[in-house]
Amino acid sequence: MAASPGPILTLEPLIAAVRHGVSGEGWELSGLQKTTSHQFEGRWEGDSTRSAYLFFHPTDGPDHVSIDVYLDETSRGLTGNLALVVDLAPFGSLGNARGVLASLGEASARELDRRHKRPVTLRLRLSDAAEAVEHADTEIRFKIRIPRKAMGAGHATVSMFSKEAVHGFTRLLDAPEVVRLLRDQDAES
Repeated sequence: MAASPGPILTLEPLIAAVRHGVSGEGWELSGLQKTTSHQFEGRWEGDSTRSAYLFFHPTDGPDHVSIDVYLDETSRGLTGNLALVVDLAPFGSLGNARGVLASLGEASARELDRRHKRPVTLRLRLSDAAEAVEHADTEIRFKIRIPRKAMGAGHATVSMFSKEAVHGFTRLLDAPEVVRLLRDQDAES
């Protein structure tokens, strides 16, 4: 289906534009989930939300890296973000969490377009409450929000924005702050 000119106003054209941009940079779509929610009580009573989650993996790359995309259509308009998700070494081998998050924030500020919001999230997860904390799984998420202005400009702009985000994510994967924290994938094979 050809992209129509003009602003992106609904979820499906937004999915198509982001997918075109990310897939065009060597990442395969490995999952797509759409949901519709209806709020029956509370602040947004009567509102509907349609959301999409897209998951991409590098065509010839490691399994511990993905790009996760979240897109949302509400009565207040469209929103979305792209996130580079990287599994890191276990928590016990990372060092000081405050220092790790600060260095990863510096890498994000350096490698992702500073004209856009760039949240950074460090996640820690115990697979069981009795597990030793030093064995906790760790994951970093570098996000970049899709500007409403890009959606207003249409398919080509959102697609180009997505491509540029992937370029920034690729630079992050090579950043020394990230490389030093990666789990030794060869040792696990």
